[in-house]
Amino acid sequence: MIPEGTSEVEATVRAVLVDVLALAPDRAAAFRDDTPLFGALPELDSMAVAGVLTELEDRLGIVIEDDEVDGEMLETFGALVTFAAGKALV
Repeated sequence: MIPEGTSEVEATVRAVLVDVLALAPDRAAAFRDDTPLFGALPELDSMAVAGVLTELEDRLGIVIEDDEVDGEMLETFGALVTFAAGKALV
């Protein structure tokens, strides 16, 4: 069962990727759970990761600790949404 509010978190993650990475909205709209992110999107380099995480914190009202950030959470779009939803929907 998908937790209530997950679709809002997913929309926020898409919007953050569009805004921070300057992606075309239609490109971000095509992202699926298995769409690779870090290492696959040239726009998502190590500097951009900080911007994405900061913006997610601001828009979702969450706190992301340094020890929570790893390659798995940024590996795919679905992993990032799952991470953000886990923080925001507690």
